[in-house]
Amino acid sequence: VQLVESGGGLVQPGGSLRLSCAASGFTFSSYAEGWLRQAPGKIVEWVSAINSGGSSTSYADSVKGRFTISRDNAKNTLYLQLNNLKTEDTATYYCVRDIAHWGQGTQVTVS
Repeated sequence: VQLVESGGGLVQPGGSLRLSCAASGFTFSSYAEGWLRQAPGKIVEWVSAINSGGSSTSYADSVKGRFTISRDNAKNTLYLQLNNLKTEDTATYYCVRDIAHWGQGTQVTVS
């Protein structure tokens, strides 16, 4: 199982980013996926999840209405669109299949 995130960067408040997670080594379309994040000095926070087919999504209250999770099962890729970013969104964002399978993370800095 391999999950590789990309798309992070430095952005001003109010800006947008699109994170991607390329999955390999398993049948991507059979699994729900999610995003977690960890800010410096803070515990890991669940951000969003999507079911295997992409028809059902859920979000943490802190990002609801600003972030959108999606997936392309043909491309084995998970996405997270981040809009109207706030300084408190600064964190390392991780693509997650389950508790045992995380990516290496991609840094998002809002400043």
